[in-house]
Amino acid sequence: MTPARPALDPELRELLADMPLMSQLTPETLAQLRRLPPAPVDTLLAHRQADRREITVPAKDGARIRLSVFSPAHPGRTTAAPCVYWIHGGGMVMGDRFSQIDIPLEWLDEFGAVVVSVDYRLAPEATGTTLVDDCYQGLLWIAEHAAELGIDPARIIVAGASAGGGLAAGLTLLARDLHAPAIAAQVLICPMLDHRNTSVSSRQYSGVPGVWTGEMNAFGWRAVLGDLTPDEIPPYVSPALADDLSGLPTTYIDTGSAEVFRDEDTDYATRIWAAGGQAELHVWAGGFHGFDALYPQAPISATARRTRTDWLARLLHPNRTA
Repeated sequence: MTPARPALDPELRELLADMPLMSQLTPETLAQLRRLPPAPVDTLLAHRQADRREITVPAKDGARIRLSVFSPAHPGRTTAAPCVYWIHGGGMVMGDRFSQIDIPLEWLDEFGAVVVSVDYRLAPEATGTTLVDDCYQGLLWIAEHAAELGIDPARIIVAGASAGGGLAAGLTLLARDLHAPAIAAQVLICPMLDHRNTSVSSRQYSGVPGVWTGEMNAFGWRAVLGDLTPDEIPPYVSPALADDLSGLPTTYIDTGSAEVFRDEDTDYATRIWAAGGQAELHVWAGGFHGFDALYPQAPISATARRTRTDWLARLLHPNRTA
């Protein structure tokens, strides 16, 4: 019996009709997807007054992790800027530091934020905590070089979409438990939080083609977990396993009603509230996974992106009046 599913937003449904969809992800299709051209970052920067710098930092095992730093081109600026540490999506198995980079670049425009995007290693070549550890090493480098980057170390925001949202959540838990560096907020966009893949929404979006399905989600998690047994999986890898969600920075979570991560995302926000924390949750009616990144021109996408930016504005400029 086909499960009932929330209807797609009408404009999104029309746009999605032109997109080739699949239900399964295999090693062969992953190899094909990895050969697709990267995001056109030069095009995104062409109309912006922004400087770009490429650096590498050492991972825990000595590998080199690439960071792209995008800074507002304001000669003579004396005020330290907020920083957005961006973690890209791609199911833990694909994408690069330029994936979905248009989202944080809007915050460079809006707030003069310095955007740093990390090229963490991907599964299945990298497994276990390697991905989140790579992200942590990049975050440590930012905190240690805050003055050089012109950023305010008290206003470092960790943000990510999909797998990047899950890694952002795991990174924030790790930084809390290690007591450094300080994170002012986390922005989790349709985050991939739970390897168990057993929620109602996981089942609703299995057995049907989509942007990201239950079967594709299972493939991604198998790739990153490798040989770990269920008892060995740390919450930094699968944040939904965390017993304690207290002491986290203020959190923004958004997701769609018509996507596989809906229930694990709403549960994560609920558990932050239960622990006495602050979280803002938006479930966009009719939104499928990654809708606002894939189709930013759709009205619902524009609203979702604007709402997210407005939340950041309240965080970064609490005393600003309209």
